[in-house]
Parts: sequence; structure tokens; C-alpha cells
Amino acid sequence: FFLAEANQWPEDTRPYFGDGDECHMAFHFPLMPRMYMAMAMEDRHPITDILRQTPDIPDNCQWAIFLRNHDELTLEMVTDRERDYLWDFYAAESRARINMGIRRRLAPLLERDTQKNRLLNSLLMSMPGTPMIYYGDESGMWGANDPCDRKPMVWPDMDYAAEATLPDGSVRHEAHPVAFDYDLHGWHRRLIAIRNRSLALQLGAFRTLLVDDNSGIYIFERSYEGEQVVVALNNSTVVQRVTLDIEGTWVNLLDGEATVETKSGVLAVILQPLEGAIFERYNARSTVGGK
Repeated sequence: FFLAEANQWPEDTRPYFGDGDECHMAFHFPLMPRMYMAMAMEDRHPITDILRQTPDIPDNCQWAIFLRNHDELTLEMVTDRERDYLWDFYAAESRARINMGIRRRLAPLLERDTQKNRLLNSLLMSMPGTPMIYYGDESGMWGANDPCDRKPMVWPDMDYAAEATLPDGSVRHEAHPVAFDYDLHGWHRRLIAIRNRSLALQLGAFRTLLVDDNSGIYIFERSYEGEQVVVALNNSTVVQRVTLDIEGTWVNLLDGEATVETKSGVLAVILQPLEGAIFERYNARSTVGGK
């Protein structure tokens, strides 16, 4: 298949798909930094705003969605003010700022906060499109202290003489261990398995379920041929309880403390700070939860 790496606004990228007979996929560059903005601002609107600007594409095509372009959070598809905000929030060290982005792996970018890592990946793996995972992110890889290093994948209990290219263009070689978070790795395996078993998450229609003026919460629905999934994300740092007028019996597919209560057609969701949850509506055709 053909994948377009076109770092442009969605409407400018749309022609690459043609009528479904040119590029099969294209990276959605403007979405990536807005996932980080939503977390930093504790506000869903950066994401919902860019999705409103994203045109429909042919049925046989998909957007490629991702958390970083290789090991860099590229910030070309944001305003100057937004770029300064993201630099201040995620790259206090000036040496981590490169070109118009941030050269850091996911784990140090998020200050090795596992909860933030899970929240962003819950969003990545449940939105419309094909998620791309950069090697090492699934295990919390972060490497040496230099945020500008590009490192090969190093498995547990291995030492590797890594080649590091510094901002001034010089190269150095050093041996160092690379972090491997077994809990995070296992959680990623579970998240990927959930997506692989869910046609709703892979191919389903997408519908945002707005929650009044509570901008710290982002909830959306994915549905496909009777299969229904609700994704609930708490971008805020406080416990959130929200209610939705939606019927059914729901099961939380992810490990975590998120719970649901159903009564008289109302779904009540309780989310811990920075928690993401994927709820499946139980019915006789349920496959994700193994029912």
C-alpha cells in the first residue's frame, strides 16, 4: 500500500487519497500535537476542533495516527503560540527542542508517568484510523539522559554500545541500559488485543458524546454492525463522574478503576485522574470481552 507522509493540514492532505485509487493512507500530522495539548490543558477541545476540520476520505482509505514522528514530537502544524506552550510544558530543556519540534521518546516526554502514557495510548488505539506505535514506546524505553539521542531497541538485561548523534552534529558511542517497564508492556499487549478483536474500534462509525461544559472529559462512541464501544478519557487531574443517556449493560475492557453504573437508560461513568477506559456494550454478539 501507499502511505503519504504529508505534513500538512487535513484539507491539504485530502487530495493524496484521490478517489481511493491513489494513496491508501496518510499521516494525520495536525492531530498528534493536539493530543498533547489536550492533556496539558486538561481540555478535549484541541482534539475535537481538529477533527471538525478533517474531511471525509474514501471508504477504502484510512488516516495513520501516531504519538510522535519517529522519536520527535513535530510541531509544524500548530500556531507559534501553541508551539511555545508545548515547548514550555514538555521541553523545559532547550536541548530537547529541535527544528520545530521536541526530540524526546514518549516516556521521558511524559516524565515517565505511566498513567499519562496509558491515557494517550488509549486515545491512540481507539480513534478512527490506523494507529502507529514507535518501537520501544510499548515498554517505556527512554535510554540515557540525553534527550536528543536516537537509540536502537535494547531488550532487558542487554547492554548496547549506542551511537548518539548530538544537536551539534557530533557522534558519540556509549553503553547504557534501556528501561523496560513490564507492567506497561503487558498493558499495551492487552490494549492491542482489545483493538484486534473489536471491529467497532477498527472500522466503526465515530460519534463524539459531549459532556455538557466539562471539557476535561472526552467521551466518544464507536459502533459497527451491532457492536458498540464507548471510550471515556479523563484529561483532568481530579476524579470525574459523568452521566450519559445511553442504554445497555457495559463492561470495562481495560484494567483500571473506571466503573460504570446503568439505571433507567442512564450510563454513569466514574474515572480516576488521567484515566482512560474502553467500555463494551454487552450483547449476545459481543466478541471483545470474550462473552
